[in-house]
Amino acid sequence: MSGTSMDGIDAALVRTDGHGFVEPLGFIFTPYRRAFRDRLRAILGGVGDVAGVEAELTDLHAEAVESLLRVQEIEASSVDLIGFHGHTILHAPDRRHTWQIGDGVRLAAATGIDVVHDFRTADVQAGGQGAPLVPLYHQALASDMDRPLAILNIGGVANITWLGEGPLDVVAFDTGPGNALIDDLVLSRTGEPYDDGGRIAGAGHVDGDMLARLLDHPYFTAPPPKSLDRDAWAQAAMTNLSTEDAAATLTAFTAETIIRALDHVPAKPKRWLICGGGRRNETLMWMLADRLDGVPVAPVDGQGWNGDALEAEAFAYLAVRSRLGLALSLPGTTGVPAPLTGGRFHAHPR
Repeated sequence: MSGTSMDGIDAALVRTDGHGFVEPLGFIFTPYRRAFRDRLRAILGGVGDVAGVEAELTDLHAEAVESLLRVQEIEASSVDLIGFHGHTILHAPDRRHTWQIGDGVRLAAATGIDVVHDFRTADVQAGGQGAPLVPLYHQALASDMDRPLAILNIGGVANITWLGEGPLDVVAFDTGPGNALIDDLVLSRTGEPYDDGGRIAGAGHVDGDMLARLLDHPYFTAPPPKSLDRDAWAQAAMTNLSTEDAAATLTAFTAETIIRALDHVPAKPKRWLICGGGRRNETLMWMLADRLDGVPVAPVDGQGWNGDALEAEAFAYLAVRSRLGLALSLPGTTGVPAPLTGGRFHAHPR
């Protein structure tokens, strides 16, 4: 998984039947070098040297697979399948278009392992949002937990999975920006890739007028299904604020848009579990806990889950479901008209 934060590659090893059995076995993170991250950022929107960056990104994923298997002391021949998300460079479900770069044929050849990729296209072409796709994996992991339950992923974009009692009682959607706006601001102002621990935001003050303008957007009142492109909001409005105040305001923006997601779920969750890089932002976590009025908010790691690995694990799980012809998305998760499978399969050269 190469996520919207563009920080690197998450690679996970999972044993699963594609149904209710999931056993995470290992995980590594491989950071992108700054030069590659800049090249990746330059093709967002589908401009520039997309083909060249796609080939490089695929090769980096092959290296990540090899590293993971070496760490886990697993032979490639014992792995049945790779779920290869690639990297989203354009997401426009209103035009029935989504674009994840990543060459499945090249990855299968490089690793000697069969590959499933292109997970989102079928959903978008059927009228769905193409995102989020992780909720069915959340449901498998949380099968024995009290409901209703919210699992919140705070990556570049934040998305919520709301789980009720029944197997189809799932609501999921992008709540709004996650870390992306904060990361971009901090990178442009300080050269650092993110606000480590939320310390910069913690030293600032929220600009109420700016926050109100950011929140005055029809996306937040629109009912799900809905999803966002990483670059749905511009940074220009922050120019009159100090770095600390701008970071505080953008962090409050992320928190408030998550809170507003409660307007679009059937019942308030009894508990919130947080995954993704945003769970390490202490300022953001404090803002969420403060606004949720005593409802427990905690990183998923306390459940024995790896909060960094869940999305990579999910695409391994979804790859198996794809091969079994099982649904990857539901009407309640992406707005697709009926439960729908997806993904494209590429066998490695024998």
